[in-house]
Amino acid sequence: MSEPKTSRALVFAIVALMLAMATGGWILGSANPRSNFPSEASPEAGFARDMQTHHHQAVQLSMIIREQSNNTAVRSMAYDIALTQQQQSGQMFAWLETWGLPQTGESMTWMSGLLSEDASHAGHGSIAPGEPHTMASMGMASEADIQKLTAARGETADRQFLALMIAHHRGGVEMAEAYLQRGDDPMVAAFATKIVKTQQAEISALTQLLAQLN
Repeated sequence: MSEPKTSRALVFAIVALMLAMATGGWILGSANPRSNFPSEASPEAGFARDMQTHHHQAVQLSMIIREQSNNTAVRSMAYDIALTQQQQSGQMFAWLETWGLPQTGESMTWMSGLLSEDASHAGHGSIAPGEPHTMASMGMASEADIQKLTAARGETADRQFLALMIAHHRGGVEMAEAYLQRGDDPMVAAFATKIVKTQQAEISALTQLLAQLN
């Protein structure tokens, strides 16, 4: 008699396990189904790719000035920027991996038609109505700027870095604001909002440091 009871108990246990797995799979699928991942041409994918590129240059500039500067405040600010933006770059890299999308793609197409009328209101003013957005228009330093910073020393390097990073951060804020206008992913929107707040605060700090040197 005990053997049939054991068999029935085992069957019930297996059925219960299968139901639990099915329910768990349904919950996970509903929370983040593959079909709901951002597409190749989505604002989420474009933002993650272009902001990674933008962040990587901020890290590059910050590492350069830490070698060239003797100013404790500038070096500390550069370290904080490098640390924060490297970590954020890692987050965006992970998103694209999770979404099954390539890490590279056509630059800035997701911002087409955005912020052209609001750029001057936001204090950037780099884009005239109808002009396409480019990474350069988002405050990216040119190769000549990077070479000039690399060759500079002391307060000259400090001034160059602060000016470059202020422009760079303004572009980063504009990119994040553009995503908030176009995108609808709550996770990415929260991330973009954090970038806006953090980089606006850093722009104020960078501007104060630059004023102290002039």
